[in-house]
Amino acid sequence: MLFEIRTVGYRYPDGNLGLRDISWQLDPGDRWVILGANGSGKSTLLRLLNGLLFSSEGETVYRGQNLTEHSFKDPHFTAQFRRSVGFVFQNADAQLFNSTVREELEYGPRQLGLNDQEVAERVESTLAFLGIQHLSDRPPFRLSGGEKRKVALASVLTINPDVILLDEPFLGLDPRSQKWLVQTVQKLHEVGKTTVIASHDLETVRQVANRAVLLSESHEVLAIGDLTTILANESLLSEANLI
Repeated sequence: MLFEIRTVGYRYPDGNLGLRDISWQLDPGDRWVILGANGSGKSTLLRLLNGLLFSSEGETVYRGQNLTEHSFKDPHFTAQFRRSVGFVFQNADAQLFNSTVREELEYGPRQLGLNDQEVAERVESTLAFLGIQHLSDRPPFRLSGGEKRKVALASVLTINPDVILLDEPFLGLDPRSQKWLVQTVQKLHEVGKTTVIASHDLETVRQVANRAVLLSESHEVLAIGDLTTILANESLLSEANLI
């Protein structure tokens, strides 16, 4: 088992409820989507999986290790976890901060302690894998929204994580960029990556996931299981305010 979420609840610092009584298991190679209306807790759940937030109740466990603020004080565990789990933010501008795309892709591998040759190999292979070699010397702030999304994903892939978490990756993309992203996620599945995508795009997720967690507007699990079955249940989707 990769992740196990055990009766997790989360409250924001202002006291507002983010998630309530969430239980969920993920295995290596899974292709999950977290479905729900805006404000249902999709991004919060992703951030708990990535150790950016910590549950107020229950446990979030990764490969047998409970994810807590204390566990991330262990440099060895933190390095291992950050090497294994990558997060692509909904807003690419929150993720990109280097002067060029190439430097952006070099940053993660350098933090892992790779030497110059290994870093260069990671960067070149990722640029080629995503077909974005033409962007390598451009400053990220001069890219289009779709190009920024590609670079944000590339900066995660250079770490070569086992698990890739994507927060609303299709939001605002033009049709060509959306098709590119779908094909890229499908290629990640072919090489054995585990993906978890938070989205309310009911059509596109059919192409990139086969299992789903459906969240209600009261921040609880409405359904969990086969994606096709959940998407065929209109009363359930209506209850979640997705149709």
